[in-house]
Amino acid sequence: MASAAVTAAVSLPSSKPSLSPASLERISFHKTCLHPRSTAAAKAGRLVTVRAQVTTEAPAKVAKVSKKDDEGVVTNKYKPKEPYIGRCLINTKITGDDAPGETNHMVFSTEGEIPYREGQSIGVIADGIDKNGKPHKLRLYSIASSAIGDFGDSKTVSLCVKRLVYTNEQGEIVKGVCSNFLCDLKPGAPVKITGPVGKEMLMPKDPNATVIMLATGTGIAPFRAFLWKMFFEKHENYKFNGLAWLFLGVPTGSSLLYKEEFEKMKELAPDNFRLDFAVSREQTNEKGEKMYIQTRMAQYAIELWELLKKDNTFVYMCGLKGMEKGIDDIMVSLAAKDGIDWLTYKRELKKAEQWNVEVY
Repeated sequence: MASAAVTAAVSLPSSKPSLSPASLERISFHKTCLHPRSTAAAKAGRLVTVRAQVTTEAPAKVAKVSKKDDEGVVTNKYKPKEPYIGRCLINTKITGDDAPGETNHMVFSTEGEIPYREGQSIGVIADGIDKNGKPHKLRLYSIASSAIGDFGDSKTVSLCVKRLVYTNEQGEIVKGVCSNFLCDLKPGAPVKITGPVGKEMLMPKDPNATVIMLATGTGIAPFRAFLWKMFFEKHENYKFNGLAWLFLGVPTGSSLLYKEEFEKMKELAPDNFRLDFAVSREQTNEKGEKMYIQTRMAQYAIELWELLKKDNTFVYMCGLKGMEKGIDDIMVSLAAKDGIDWLTYKRELKKAEQWNVEVY
C-alpha cells in the first residue's frame, strides 16, 4: 500500500532507553502500520471425594507483589479543569479503504509532562461545547505507545482511535464527538489531555512471564505498547524472555491494525512471540463457522488452559464487551473437564492479577 507523506526522523539521547535494532534510526508512518527502526497437565489438583462425586480444586495461586503498588506509577496528574495542552504531531489512517470504518494512529507531544506506563489511558477533551453550552466531557483512550513513546524520547503519547459514525433509530447520521475531533486533527493542532489513569492493565513485572493478549479492533492499543517494550526497545533493567501471545480479532483483513509491526516482531523474536489473527468476515474454522477471536482461541484450547494453570501466566483482554462471553464459554468447558468451576477460578486469577479486562 502507498505510504503516508509523514516520516519522523529520530535522534535518541544517550540517557534514554534505545530502540532496536540499533542501526535503524527512523520510524516511518505508513498507511497500514508503523514500522519500527529498521503438554502434560501441570499442577494436577488434589482430589476430594464428597458423596461419591469427584471434584478437583483449582490450582492454588501464589501471592505476588502487586503491579499496582509500584511507586513509580503516576495517575491523574492532569484533570479536566486543568488539562495538559499537547499538540498533534502525526495523524494517519491505518485501515484500508475497504475496511468497515476508519481507524487512525495519532501521536501527540507531551514534552515529558505525562509520565505514563504501558497499559494506562489518557483522557481527551474535544474542542467546543455540547448542546447545553458546556465543555465536552472527556473520553478515555488506551495508550498505544510504550512509556518512551514512538520516538523513544519519552516526550510523546500515541492513540489508536476509530472514527465513530452510525445511523440512529430515526435514520439520522450521528458522529461521535471526541473520535471525530481526534481523527480530524491536523499536525500542529492543540489537544487537551488528562491523566494518565488506570492500573488494571499495567504490564506484569516478571520478564519471564507468559503474557496472553486478547484484542478486538482498537483494543489492540495497550498491547502495541506492551509489545514495543518487549521487542522493539532496549532497556538497562528490562529484557523480555517469556512468551507473548497475541490474538487479534477484526472483521476484515484491511482492518488488521499494526499488522506489519507485529509480523516484524515475530521475525525478531520467533521463540518469544506468537501471533494469531481472527478475521470474522473472511475466515472460517473447520466447521465453517466465522472466525471470531474465541473461535481462534478454541483451536488452542488445551494449550491455553494448561498455561492458565501456571502462576506466571497473565491474560489481558481489551476491546468490545461482547468478546468476554465468548471467551468465558470456552474456558467453562475446558475447566469442567478438570472438574474446576471456571467462574470461581477466574475470580482467583483476578485476585492474583492474572486475568485483566478492559472492555467497552
